Amino acid sequence: MNKCQLLQQRFDLKQLIISLDGNHIRIKAPPNMLLAVADADGPFLSVDIGEYGRNSDGRVLKESSFGKALFRDQLQLPEPAPLPGEESVFPFYFVADEAFPLSCNIMKPYPRRQLTNERRIFNYRLSRGRKSVECAFGMLTSKFRLLETPIGCDVSKFDSIILAVCVLHNFIRNNDGVFGNPIVHHIVENSPKKAPSNSGNRQRPANTPLDLRNRLFKFFLHPNGSLPYQNKHCVE
Repeated sequence: MNKCQLLQQRFDLKQLIISLDGNHIRIKAPPNMLLAVADADGPFLSVDIGEYGRNSDGRVLKESSFGKALFRDQLQLPEPAPLPGEESVFPFYFVADEAFPLSCNIMKPYPRRQLTNERRIFNYRLSRGRKSVECAFGMLTSKFRLLETPIGCDVSKFDSIILAVCVLHNFIRNNDGVFGNPIVHHIVENSPKKAPSNSGNRQRPANTPLDLRNRLFKFFLHPNGSLPYQNKHCVE
């Protein structure tokens, strides 16, 4: 069983690739951001470290090397495949919180205002899929206490410190019997503010991101995709 299959099985999310999130690392100046993806057991698979100032997580993703590769269809993601019980294909996707952009390969929750019970179920299902990266950040902070306070170091050394912390985190997880792939590392300096445009020749399902989220929403409520306990957690 590969890492994607393990994540899909653990969090009951078909077509899930992995979860991604951003974490602001406090440094005396300037503000920096760690954007990471983590597999089912906590090791980081990719990290982007950049001098992004006070940009939102969504802006950081678009300016990062990982985000540019994602939006340009350069990540060699699995080809879209049908969800269980369906004939039309659905893309494999990352799960992220509401701060990230909705796209064909990024599923995010519905806005919190005016949530119906059904949408609460959808948001709950996605939040389960984000646990791997949230736990990875939690383990990182608990093991390396320097991340709990503003880091006072030469700015030129900051990226190396954060990368070393991420590599050590993976080393510790490996020693605990959890083996991940080597980290793909990108350092981004003064990235241009223009968001990358889509390119590439990969065939996508003929749906907008909103259409795809609504399809996944309906799938979570259908017997083919629902969980027996999901109503208990979400329905008021």
